[in-house]
Amino acid sequence: MPEIPLVPVHWHFPAHPASVRRARHAVAESLPHVLRPRLGDDLGLLTSELVTNAIRHGVCREDEDLIELVLWPADGHYWLAVSDPGTGKPVLAHPDADSESGRGLLLVDRLATAWTVRPRPTRGTSVIAGLSFRQGA
Repeated sequence: MPEIPLVPVHWHFPAHPASVRRARHAVAESLPHVLRPRLGDDLGLLTSELVTNAIRHGVCREDEDLIELVLWPADGHYWLAVSDPGTGKPVLAHPDADSESGRGLLLVDRLATAWTVRPRPTRGTSVIAGLSFRQGA
């Protein structure tokens, strides 16, 4: 019989800056206690960066739009998908030393074992990032 996977954890947050902290806390609390020392800080940072980007670049009106988060374990990774209703596709940039922003996806690229950007079937964009929790990875 195949192993039955865990049900993904799913949240919706308003597209408001206060949601960044709430999302980070929700993700941290959902991580199994045994994995928190190993993944907690990096997963929290990924959550902060991706939710911040979704709020800044993926919504039209913060009073109407929601940011969606999904967290699930699969194939030795914890996967985080952050989705927004925007149509733009996030792009990895290389800002110069004087730039005050534009480094969020660079951070995601350095932290995540793998990450990608996918259009949503109905409306919007999802950024999906994974962190390995296998021994030795």
